[in-house]
Amino acid sequence: MKNQFRNLLHDYKKEVFHAQHDPSSIEEIAAECMHITEDVLEQKYSYHFHKLPDADRAEIINMISNYTREAILPPIIEAVVRRQVMQDKKIEALVHLVEHLFETLSGETITSARN
Repeated sequence: MKNQFRNLLHDYKKEVFHAQHDPSSIEEIAAECMHITEDVLEQKYSYHFHKLPDADRAEIINMISNYTREAILPPIIEAVVRRQVMQDKKIEALVHLVEHLFETLSGETITSARN
């Protein structure tokens, strides 16, 4: 039983490692991240002024907003999305591990109950 658990845990670690380092998996994750990032960046958010600013100040605020959306925000969102996608892959592998653990335990209990 202990060896079965050790093997299942090893399989889980291999699955997570392959999800993080396998070239095809990395390409798939990168494509998924880029798609999600593009969707997030396409959403337009606007700032509502409580008082109407003068034209010069509004232009400066607009320039800052555009720079933030085009230069600063994409790499940050991509990093957050990449982390989230990797966490999703790890959770899927963990669910797979737990399913196998339960199958192993239920098979062991059925076998020990027969003896």
